[in-house]
Amino acid sequence: MVKSHYRSFRADDRSYFALIKKDVHATVVTAGFDEVKVGKIDIVLSEITSNLSKYAKGGELLVGLGRDTGGQYVEIACIDRGPGIPDVSRVLADGYSSASTLGHGLGSIKRLSDQFDIYSLKDWGTILLSRIYSDDQPTFRKKKFDCQGLNVPKSGETVSGDGFCLKETKDGFRILVADGLGHGVDANEAVRKACEAFMACTEESPTEIIRSMHSQIRKTRGAVGLVINYDTKARQWKMAGVGNIAARWIGASNTRNYISYNGIIGYNIPGTMNDQVLSQEEFTRFIACSDGVRSRWDLLKLPNLLQHHGIIIASALYKEFSRGTDDVSVVVCKSM
Repeated sequence: MVKSHYRSFRADDRSYFALIKKDVHATVVTAGFDEVKVGKIDIVLSEITSNLSKYAKGGELLVGLGRDTGGQYVEIACIDRGPGIPDVSRVLADGYSSASTLGHGLGSIKRLSDQFDIYSLKDWGTILLSRIYSDDQPTFRKKKFDCQGLNVPKSGETVSGDGFCLKETKDGFRILVADGLGHGVDANEAVRKACEAFMACTEESPTEIIRSMHSQIRKTRGAVGLVINYDTKARQWKMAGVGNIAARWIGASNTRNYISYNGIIGYNIPGTMNDQVLSQEEFTRFIACSDGVRSRWDLLKLPNLLQHHGIIIASALYKEFSRGTDDVSVVVCKSM
């Protein structure tokens, strides 16, 4: 219900690599991946860490389990602050090497992954995404929308006080992006209760959904949150938020920020709250972030990023704008 958080592994030193591989191996075995799939994941991790040791600096791996229409998957996002890759298409060809080695690295990762993407800028670094499903041949139905999200706990915490949950509706979907006050177990409990209330609510109005959540999480420490409803028939977005969840709607020619109401869900919310409505014709996607991301994030310094997978976009914002002192969640959704 609440999107499982991603574990962050420091990967800027070779001494960590064996521990990372062992930990991820145990995670996917416990999750029920078969021997062949586990072998593929082991190879992908070996290639990723090998590349980090040769070319990168400041490496970090984000690893999470998830589920979508294709079934259960493990996802690995590799983030580095290296020199970048001048020609990504060239290095994806098997046999290419920039360091006089055999050079099967990125080509092998792409071939072994069910979903693969890579984003790189000169002197900025590279983000690589590998997603591998537990099913041998995952099948995907045509989607009217795509939502991807990253949720990384504060360093030292085992759970995240951030969370987001999505519910498909007859005419689209609705999503909650929430941040429990503080961090750790109590913040996680507040977000979990908020998501339970969100999923059970039968209201369509984001404002009324927040009011319902507010009455049901009073015994927790409270949360801030943003509810968004996308209607494919009306071709419009409706939203309402309380607290400091930042959201930006993005269209072909302009963007618009959403300003939430002051308050804390579970403690005090304004009686004058109303839904805001935007046309899907004008805005085809949104990005929402918890306050673990600096509020003045900007995509202008990351050219062509929006052409990439949602997890690549979320990872780039995490890499560039994370405060480093709180849980971080980034949700990227677009209409198809």
